[in-house]
Amino acid sequence: MYDEREVFHRYEANPVLTAKDWPNMVNSVFNPGAVAFDGGTLLLVRVEDRTGRSHLCVARSADGYTDWTIDVDCRLEPAYDRYEERWGIEDPRITKVGDDYYIVYTGFSEGGALVSLARTQDFATFERMGVLMSPEDKDAALFPCTFGGRWALLHRPVPTQASMGTHIWLSWSPDLQNWGDHSVLLPARKGGWWDAAKVGLGPPPLETAEGWLIGYHGVRVTASGSIYRFGLALTDLADPSRLIARSDEWIFGPQAPYERSGDVRDVVFPTGWIVDDDGDTLRMYYGAADTSVCVATASVARLLELVLRNPV
Repeated sequence: MYDEREVFHRYEANPVLTAKDWPNMVNSVFNPGAVAFDGGTLLLVRVEDRTGRSHLCVARSADGYTDWTIDVDCRLEPAYDRYEERWGIEDPRITKVGDDYYIVYTGFSEGGALVSLARTQDFATFERMGVLMSPEDKDAALFPCTFGGRWALLHRPVPTQASMGTHIWLSWSPDLQNWGDHSVLLPARKGGWWDAAKVGLGPPPLETAEGWLIGYHGVRVTASGSIYRFGLALTDLADPSRLIARSDEWIFGPQAPYERSGDVRDVVFPTGWIVDDDGDTLRMYYGAADTSVCVATASVARLLELVLRNPV
């Protein structure tokens, strides 16, 4: 039964995708980009092969919960001959702009994680558009519109010294190639907070009547390891650099057995969400313990009410 105090409700048949669902032998499937496509739900799933390297593969479902079809012919493979993807590609976020779907993903280069961009209209063919942010950087997504003729990107660079904190940054570009005006949008807090020291973007920003809803993960380091939980922030619709609110409490964390145990224990890692036709039901797709794909639902109105309790 649902605990009504919880904001997100897990689908009772989670996980919806596991390695056993793949036609070939793989280690794990997790951290999917998500989008409504062709009358159903399309996930671009991170698939970790038994080599240890990852690629991205399409999975489709009519209702977003059941009867998934794995389309191994629709996949984005790493360019292993290129420095920036030599060790695989990971963790896509999908943003729809007109007829195009922009996929911001992490390239695993010999120099560390970096942010890359690809574009598609059919998820069968992909146009690589190059590296957006050099190492060490990841957890990135585009806004679905431009502001004053400029694109906006949320991303998470990693400082050379962990004690400096790892924050979510906002950067701007006139052409999706040249990036500048970098600034910290959402700093990691300090001390005993659930999101102290390290934060990173979750799904792409979601446009609402109150502003851009930003979902992000916070990492708390404990004596037994790190715990990845999920919280919210809200920025101005016309100026996403202006932070309006930020939740004090995390609203979704590892509780179920499939989230507490896996390749990386105690991890919920949302990377995609879709609003249903009613305009309020939000389906959030996430990786559980770096092992499987799961879904949880929430009310957009309730999420906004919660985050607006904590204006900045």
